[in-house]
Amino acid sequence: MPSDPLPAWVLPRRQAIGDQVRATRTVKQLSQEKLGELTGLDRKTINRIEQGTHATLIDHLLLIAEALDVPLADLVR
Repeated sequence: MPSDPLPAWVLPRRQAIGDQVRATRTVKQLSQEKLGELTGLDRKTINRIEQGTHATLIDHLLLIAEALDVPLADLVR
């Protein structure tokens, strides 16, 4: 983890990714709980990703993209 503060654009970008995960999940008519089951992640982790409050692992985003049947690029545009 970098010791310097993150650039100002990081938090809004993280939130935009979370918004895209939420929007895609909603279109697929999945709850956070169901997405958690499909990915092996808990609901709290899904919620934190969608809220953009915590950094996430690329592995988690890959699992989510697979479960939502969308390319990872669609979540991070």
